Amino acid sequence: MAQLVVRNLEEDVKTCLQRRAKRHGCSLEELVRDILRDAAKDDRPSGGLGSEIAALFKDIDFDFDIPEWHGEPIRSAEFDK
Repeated sequence: MAQLVVRNLEEDVKTCLQRRAKRHGCSLEELVRDILRDAAKDDRPSGGLGSEIAALFKDIDFDFDIPEWHGEPIRSAEFDK
């Protein structure tokens, strides 16, 4: 396992992290490891916004087709119909 030394960390940041670790019932070291693991994750799909939205709704079954609008011109919304 790797080691990491963080220098010149503000005292108030350290104090806040210590309080947070205490609230979570873990050590400061364990809390910082979890924060760093979460920061290092790249769990976003690389396909763009449409792919992210599709991933959110992938388990929902629709009983109708949703038309694809890729390449369609942008139009203003019409509310008076």
